[in-house]
Amino acid sequence: MTDALSDVEAGEAAVDAPDAVDDGLVAELVARAQAGGVKLTGEGGLLAELTRRVLESALEGELTDHLGHEPGERAEGGRDNYRNGHRSKTVTTEVGPVEITVPMRSRASRSAYCRPG
Repeated sequence: MTDALSDVEAGEAAVDAPDAVDDGLVAELVARAQAGGVKLTGEGGLLAELTRRVLESALEGELTDHLGHEPGERAEGGRDNYRNGHRSKTVTTEVGPVEITVPMRSRASRSAYCRPG
């Protein structure tokens, strides 16, 4: 996985994070967390949950770009590289350890499944 959410060539300026974040959405999320008794930091906190969801979304997007099709769609041209479930992984982030589900892919071999017989 790359450090940036988009493929930015060396020397190009990336979009500043404050410009990519909707203030109204942030205020709504914080208000909902406070109303629900969710703490801001720590395990199970708002920051950890947002981090988990952003990472999982970025990984799903990278796999979609790599495979060339959305989840549930068939690859064109009979390609045998497809999504093959998810696995759990704990990543260390600036907000602490966060458990995420990582999408997997499989490069199936027809010979492994179709044996003459």
